[in-house]
Amino acid sequence: MKVLAISGSLRAASINSALLRAAARLAPPDMAITLFARIGDLPLFNPDFEPHTPPPVAALYAEVAAADALLIASPEYAHGVSGSIKNALDWLVGSETFINKPEAVLNASPRARHADAALRETLRTMSAVIVEAASISIPLLGSNLTESGMVDSPPVSSAIRGALADLQRAVLALQPG
Repeated sequence: MKVLAISGSLRAASINSALLRAAARLAPPDMAITLFARIGDLPLFNPDFEPHTPPPVAALYAEVAAADALLIASPEYAHGVSGSIKNALDWLVGSETFINKPEAVLNASPRARHADAALRETLRTMSAVIVEAASISIPLLGSNLTESGMVDSPPVSSAIRGALADLQRAVLALQPG
């Protein structure tokens, strides 16, 4: 099973990106999680560019199309999602590959409830299938946990593994036959 992870943060020390990388390390053996590394390369969404898809956008389309599910984590800025995740989602609005794609939302800070709600609303509007059991908040903000610290922390790693197992079950349940 292929899962594409998308972080809404461009920061090198992003807790959201570290959470997604930890998830990749904790994934079950039959699940491969790849972090989309080019979110910062996406040009600002402009429908005029769609007939001639810019290379970073084409890469996003291809990676979403190849994924069985998406795993998204985004920080909150001014009670909303980050501009980078909103821009990526704006590019995906017209993509057939996004419709009915199972998705899990990971929230690294329970304080970020506005962004979490806004992200979920955007995903629902885009016809994503949000796997609620796999969409969790983990209180990482201020914990000073690194990616390795998340992997080594029994409560954090257990929560991530549980979310991934729920995502995997949902994907398998949605597959025909």
